Amino acid sequence: MTPPLEPARRPARLRAGDTVALVAPSGPVPPDLLDAALPVLHGWGVKVRVGAGVRRQPGAPAYLAASDEDRAAEFTEAWLDPEVRSVLAARGGYGAQRMVDLVDWSALSAVEPKVLAGSSDVTAVHRAVHTRLGLSTLFSPMPASVLFDEVAAEHLRRTLFEPEHTRVLRAREPDVLVSGCASGLLVGGNLSLLAAGIGTPEQGCARDGIVLLEDVTESVYRIDRMLTQLLRSGWFAGVRGIVLGSWAACGDPAEIRNLVAERLTPLGVPMLSGFGFGHVASSPTVPLGVTAALDTELATLTLDSPALG
Repeated sequence: MTPPLEPARRPARLRAGDTVALVAPSGPVPPDLLDAALPVLHGWGVKVRVGAGVRRQPGAPAYLAASDEDRAAEFTEAWLDPEVRSVLAARGGYGAQRMVDLVDWSALSAVEPKVLAGSSDVTAVHRAVHTRLGLSTLFSPMPASVLFDEVAAEHLRRTLFEPEHTRVLRAREPDVLVSGCASGLLVGGNLSLLAAGIGTPEQGCARDGIVLLEDVTESVYRIDRMLTQLLRSGWFAGVRGIVLGSWAACGDPAEIRNLVAERLTPLGVPMLSGFGFGHVASSPTVPLGVTAALDTELATLTLDSPALG
C-alpha cells in the first residue's frame, strides 16, 4: 500500500525587497503576456529574475519552452540562488513531467526552503517538491496567462506576503454534492497530471487528504477515464474530502457534474463543487501540503495555519 502523504514544512512568507524567480518548466511563454505581468510583479515590491527559458530557447519542440535539460537547469539554478525566495512558474502547458527527473533534488534539499507557485502542468512539480523536499507549495494563477487578472494577482500577492489573510477560502458558486465536514491534508491539482502521474515516484496517494481537482479543455469521457484510472489505482483510498474547481471548456457543466457525482460520491466523503480555482479568471491561490477543514454548509476551506510561515 502506498503510504499516506505527510504534512509539509511551510516556507517563509515574502517581504518587500525579496527576489522572485520566473521559470518556464513546461510550455513556451507568450512574450506579450509576460511583458504585461512583469509590472504587476514589480508592483509587489520584489525583484524579478526571468529565467532564460521564459524568453524561449531555439531548437526546442514548439510545445516546450526549452530542452528538458535546460528547463531542469533553469529550475535548479533558480532554487539554488540564495537571493531567490520564491520560484514562480510563468505558465503551464506541457513538459514538467519530462524535466522533473533531471532536477538535482539533493542539491535543492540542502538550501533554504523556497515558495513554489504555479498550477496546471506544474502539478507534477508540486508533487516533486512535496515528496522530495518535504515542502508545501501554492497552486496558483500564473503571470503569463490571460487568466492572471487583477483579482487573481492580488490573491496570490496576499498569500505570498500576508498569508494570515487568506486562511479562509470560500466557494465562488457552491454546489454541494455530498454534505458534511472533513479535515485533512490538501492534495491534488490538475486532474490530467494526477492521472498521468500514477506509478511515478512522487505521486503518493490521497489517504487522509482533502483532494483538489480541476482541468481544462478535456471532454467528458476523458474526465471519466482519468477519474476511473485514479479510482482503480487506489489513489483515492482513505480520502477525507473532495473540493472541485473549474472545468473550463470541458463540455456541458451539468454532464460533468453528473459524471463527477456518479464516479466520486460512492467514496462517501464530503464533496463541494464550484470553488473557482484553476483555469478560470480570478482564480484564488490554494496551498498544497498543508492541513485544512472543509465545511460544505459554509462552503469554506479553512487552513489550520497560514499557507506560509
